[in-house]
Amino acid sequence: MKAINTEHLTKYYGSKRGIVDVSLSVDKGDFFGFIGPNGAGKSTTIRTLLGLICPTSGSASVLGKDIIKDKTRVLASVGYMPSESSFYGTMKVKDLIAFSAKMRGIDCSVEAKKLCERLELDTERRVNELSFGNRKKVSIVCALQHNPELYILDEPTSGLDPLMQREFYAILRERNDNGATVFLSSHVLSEVSRYCKSAAVIREGRILVSDKVEKLGHTGVKRISLRTPAELPEIEGIKDIKRENENINFLYSGDIKALISELGRLPFEDINIADPDLEEVFIHYYAKEDN
Repeated sequence: MKAINTEHLTKYYGSKRGIVDVSLSVDKGDFFGFIGPNGAGKSTTIRTLLGLICPTSGSASVLGKDIIKDKTRVLASVGYMPSESSFYGTMKVKDLIAFSAKMRGIDCSVEAKKLCERLELDTERRVNELSFGNRKKVSIVCALQHNPELYILDEPTSGLDPLMQREFYAILRERNDNGATVFLSSHVLSEVSRYCKSAAVIREGRILVSDKVEKLGHTGVKRISLRTPAELPEIEGIKDIKRENENINFLYSGDIKALISELGRLPFEDINIADPDLEEVFIHYYAKEDN
C-alpha cells in the first residue's frame, strides 16, 4: 500500500489553474520532498489530498483511503501542518494544544510536553502574544502530538530559526526511522537535499520529475569549475556561466570529451568536474521547460 497515490489529479479554480494532471506515488516509510516555488501548486495539491478542497478531475488515495469517500478517516490518520495557521488568539498555548488533541479524542499530553520542551515553546503564553516563529512551533506540536502514520507538512520551517529547524528535522527523522511517512513541501532546496529520500519537482501545477533524491542529479549535466585568464569560447551545451576574476563556473550538458577537447585549447591552471547540487538540478529542470 502506498502512503500517497494520485492519478491525473487536477484542480481548477474557475478558469484559473491550480494543479494539472498530477500523478504521484509515495511509498510508506518514505521521507518525501515536494519542491517548487511559491504558486507552483504545492499547497493546492496538499489541500486536495486532505479533502479540504475538491478535485476537478482525477483521483487520489492517502494510506489506502479515497480522499473523497474517506475524507474523515484520512484526516484522522494524518498529521497536517498548513503553511499558515490561524488559532484562537486569546487561548493559552497549553490549552490550544490540549484542544487540538481533544478534537481527535486522544490524550496526547505526554507527547505534547516532550515536543514543547524540545522546541522551547512557552505554553503559558497566549497565542496572540507569540512571534510568528513561536506560532509555527504551536502548529508543529498540534500536527505531531498524536504520532500519526503520515505527516503532510506545507512549508513547515518558514519562520523557525536555524537551531529550531535542526531540532524539528531531528524529530521528523526519529518518526521516520520508526516507520512514519513524511511528505513535506518546500522551496528550500538545501532542506530537501539534506533530509529527504525522494522528491518531486512541480511547476505551474504540473509535475516535472519525481524520483529518489540522489537520482534527480543524474541529468547528464555537470558543474565545471575552471581557472583560466582566457575568455570562455562559445560552446554548445554551456549555460549559467559565472566568472569571478580567473575563476569560471558553469553548467554543461553534452559530450564531456568534446568539452575537454575544446577547453584543452585554453591556458587553464585547474579544472574540476562534478555533479551539480540539488539547487542546480532544480534550475536545470525549470530551464528545460522554458526551452
